[in-house]
Amino acid sequence: MARRLTVPRRPRRILGAALVLLFVLALHLLVAHQIAASLDDFVRAGEMPERIRVSYVRELELAAPPAAAPVVVAAPAPARKPAAARPSAAAAPASAPRPTAEDEAALRERARAWVASQAASALEGPAESVASALPASAPASAPEATALAAASPASAASDAAVEAFDWPVSTRLTYALSGNYRGEVLGDAQVEWVRVGTRYQVHIDIGVGARFAPIITRRMSSEGELVGDSLRPTRYDEDTRVLMRPARRVTILLGPDEIELPGGDKLPRAPGVQDAASQFIQLAAHFTTHPQLLQAGNAIDILIALRNRVGLFTYDVLGRDETATPFGVLDTVHLKPRDIKDRGNVLKAEIWYAPQLRYLPVRIRIEQDPATYVDLVIARRPEIAAQ
Repeated sequence: MARRLTVPRRPRRILGAALVLLFVLALHLLVAHQIAASLDDFVRAGEMPERIRVSYVRELELAAPPAAAPVVVAAPAPARKPAAARPSAAAAPASAPRPTAEDEAALRERARAWVASQAASALEGPAESVASALPASAPASAPEATALAAASPASAASDAAVEAFDWPVSTRLTYALSGNYRGEVLGDAQVEWVRVGTRYQVHIDIGVGARFAPIITRRMSSEGELVGDSLRPTRYDEDTRVLMRPARRVTILLGPDEIELPGGDKLPRAPGVQDAASQFIQLAAHFTTHPQLLQAGNAIDILIALRNRVGLFTYDVLGRDETATPFGVLDTVHLKPRDIKDRGNVLKAEIWYAPQLRYLPVRIRIEQDPATYVDLVIARRPEIAAQ
């Protein structure tokens, strides 16, 4: 009778362990491949939009503030009532007398009430606390809201009255940075306004520390369309990198009817809403067409889409200041944001606009708290493109 061959127990156990190990390795490779593919998809979806490149050919010279842009008014729709509604400043003929201080104060109050009503309809959840920080006032009527479209920085151009505004050519501003972040810090920054047809981009690049090894870098980018004298953002991206920490990316999508926040929450889109980058250029445009807004004591409201909400911000016009620059002392207008109840981690930005430089911001002080801030002061004349 033939003898039966048997495999010793020890080699058999080794063979079994090897098979299990191969199976686990194959499974891990499969999972790793799937994760890598998912990460590739995430990276592609999270890439910032391509930056429009332009060539800057000369420096902007100091000049008197530009004259207010002419206003083109479309034929109004048939009125429901006889012409009893008060015409707006934007719709007034060129020969009309300037409104009195009382008229402008009443207009600003109605604008503020209308913006507050728009914010209340657009804000949900935590943002309600921002709306509740506003003074109580009755919302403006529908005709008044339309008339205020050109007078309020937080309003979009309406079909009934669209302003013909000559947007400036692409412009780059360079700033020297100083401030405090766990000690004194230095750096540099740039604000770039790029316009191609009716498309725009705004880029704010901030670097804290040496250029070859910055402590903090932040890029804020807004892109969208030009509608009359208003920016209509469609996307906002923010990329922040801190030494020895992972990078942080924020993207806000601003659709025609709703805003998608980074966490996926969606809010209705209110007219005139801006983002953290576009607000600086939007305010400059409105000061060009409505220089009376810069009178000391005025308050300017603007809706801004943030990471977790849409917030209504109020800038107080503190009055005229002199800002020292490497190319001379400039006459500027100082705007300071008010504190809000639900500020969270929102940064405050005081702004100094220069009427002699087309109302561009020549100084921006960004503050997280009294001990953490950066101060940007223009370092050279603004550079402008050929067209």
